[in-house]
Amino acid sequence: MAQRIIAIVLAIPFAATALVMLFAPRAWYDAFPGVVETGPFNPHFVRDIGCAFLVVSAVLVAFVVAKRPPVSALVAGAAFVTLHALIHISELLDMPQGVGHALLRDLPGVYLPALLTIWIAASAAARSRALDRTKAE
Repeated sequence: MAQRIIAIVLAIPFAATALVMLFAPRAWYDAFPGVVETGPFNPHFVRDIGCAFLVVSAVLVAFVVAKRPPVSALVAGAAFVTLHALIHISELLDMPQGVGHALLRDLPGVYLPALLTIWIAASAAARSRALDRTKAE
């Protein structure tokens, strides 16, 4: 039950962010902390990433409502948010100063969601394997 609540808590801001990225990419670029420092505005790229976040949100909602969670989709969603977090970490290594500020800024919106999504996907995969073994016996 806790994982389902966490999945919804993650899905809502992922979906909200995705929708802003898709329908108001310039507003997202200008308002989202740290984005302007990553390079010039590219609306196509912002929308592409918005699509990825919308898919992750949909997968998390599917996890909540499905009797048997979509494990492959959960793993793919976890892979995206984890790779996204790793990009943020690699950028920290290039910062001569302000690493602490960037780390704290990204903790709630990048690193923690990645860890939680990995936990949800790994737990769902383990439960699915256990159910398959039980059925095979």
